[in-house]
Amino acid sequence: MKRPTTIAAAEAKVPRPRADAVRNRERILGAAREVFVEFGATAPLDEIARRAGVGNATLYRHFPDRAALVHHVVLFVMDRVTTHARDALREEPDAFAALCRFAHAAADERIGALCPMLEGRFDHDHPELDAVRAELDEATEELLAAGQTSGLIRTDIGAGDLVIAMAQLARPLPGTGCFEVDPFVHRHLQLLLDGLRAPARSELPGSPATLEDLRRKTM
Repeated sequence: MKRPTTIAAAEAKVPRPRADAVRNRERILGAAREVFVEFGATAPLDEIARRAGVGNATLYRHFPDRAALVHHVVLFVMDRVTTHARDALREEPDAFAALCRFAHAAADERIGALCPMLEGRFDHDHPELDAVRAELDEATEELLAAGQTSGLIRTDIGAGDLVIAMAQLARPLPGTGCFEVDPFVHRHLQLLLDGLRAPARSELPGSPATLEDLRRKTM
């Protein structure tokens, strides 16, 4: 009988998280994303636990403090948006349809809510963030390049232009509690996307914004 290799033996000793623990973690991250959209990154953690349907002890078992929760919500949203980009490019009939699907899915993932969470003491240089951000950047660039190469999307924009516009349209404006903006997000987002179609109807001022431009200015 063969003895297991060192790696296999080590992996066998690492306990896998229980299914209910994985579900709880996902519920907490989803609830935190929504609460942060409504109240910002300083939202009450008790409210997040309540919406996730878990106790405070469960929340703190997964995320020991607010900084850890904010960090993982950012990773959660960016990872899901990256998956949407890759799925759209693989499954849609053309690159413009893929771009539209990606943009609307990113809005549903509350990508605009990342902006206030990236302020303050957030660790912008964390290795986990670098890895997830690189994946999202690559997927976004690939999606835009496919549309431009096929002649469906105007060539005088950069991926940074797309990300800025999506984030601004999907981000709740300060002091807008007097009305609900969600019903307008997809409507206004589609107006933006139609403006990206080729051929361009007007000349844009300035130069295309790259993702590196965004990193230098905001992250």
